[in-house]
Amino acid sequence: MSDETSPEDPYYEGGARRAKRKRGIPGCLAVLVALAVLVGGFYVGVTKGVDWVSDQFSSADDFAGPGSGSVTFEVGEGDATAEIGRNLKAEGVVASVQAFLDAAAADPDSAGIQVGYYAMKKEMSAEGALDVLLDPANQVKSTVTIPEGLRVEDVMSLLAENTDWGLAKWNAALKDDAALGLPDYAEGNPEGYLFPATYEIGPKDKPKDVLAAMVARWRQAADDAGLEEKASALGKTPAELMIIASLVEAEGRGDDMPKISRVIYNRLDGPGDQAGTNGRLQIDASVNYGLDQELGVALTTEQLEQDTPYNTYTRTGLPPTPIEAPGDDAIAAAANPADGDWYYYVTVDLATGETKFAETYDEFLGYKAELTEYCTTSDAC
Repeated sequence: MSDETSPEDPYYEGGARRAKRKRGIPGCLAVLVALAVLVGGFYVGVTKGVDWVSDQFSSADDFAGPGSGSVTFEVGEGDATAEIGRNLKAEGVVASVQAFLDAAAADPDSAGIQVGYYAMKKEMSAEGALDVLLDPANQVKSTVTIPEGLRVEDVMSLLAENTDWGLAKWNAALKDDAALGLPDYAEGNPEGYLFPATYEIGPKDKPKDVLAAMVARWRQAADDAGLEEKASALGKTPAELMIIASLVEAEGRGDDMPKISRVIYNRLDGPGDQAGTNGRLQIDASVNYGLDQELGVALTTEQLEQDTPYNTYTRTGLPPTPIEAPGDDAIAAAANPADGDWYYYVTVDLATGETKFAETYDEFLGYKAELTEYCTTSDAC
């Protein structure tokens, strides 16, 4: 091959070979550019996490003083101290998560923060915020107590009287079957399933939340009593056991409840005594329910003869639904009736509630006479 360079050679210029023009970045400059890109990316990553890093490890920025304004802050179920700190910072209550963690670490009582809503302020010191959370008196809540033995309409009225929601809103929430969580065998009827207890109502709760909590509390009582298992063993449905529980609640108290439960079972399932009860419960409270009047009202002869699905004098068997809300004791009594052959009971002392149980009609008449004599000397009748 010749060493001469042809004039046609593209790299021949002015009688001498010229160097190739490189289109890329020179080696050293390329390294510098790549390094700059890496440094820039690292910087972006660091700046994105700088708040988290400073809060968790280094910075313990803290506000001074008691703060100002108002914040309703929620401590949720299962919230750990760090989670509470993050939520406080997000709400503008504390300056940093770490300041709150430091305050909590210095106070052995910090593990006792209770679930709930608290009245707090913006820009509080971490120690001040912790003090607020450690005092249950700072919880924002209202309470309402539902006693045993109320009908649904009475429960609704009581809730309306003791909350900021009117009766119309409570009744509207009552119609939301899916939200209530009623068992299938209630067939959409909440009567008997709004459990009597004291309920706390938080600032973010709605009527449907309160009613759902009442049904959930009923479920707890039913499970504790083994309602569904016991119903099967007693030859009843769970719905029938709830009806029996409501009748026991209306008729009895304390240790007498399992005995009254047995009287109901004997009348439902037994052969009947010589007076011929034969499946008729003859419970005044049920008759009153059917007449839409207070369950404890004394009945006239005409009312006792007025036939409704709830008249247990004219009809045999159980009424179609519960007549009021039974509590723990009544549900337990319906699921666990006492042993005995009683068909009757008479409260012979209305002041003490003393009740006597009879197996025969003649024995019942004797106790009834005892009550009549009591009423002649007492203002309780």
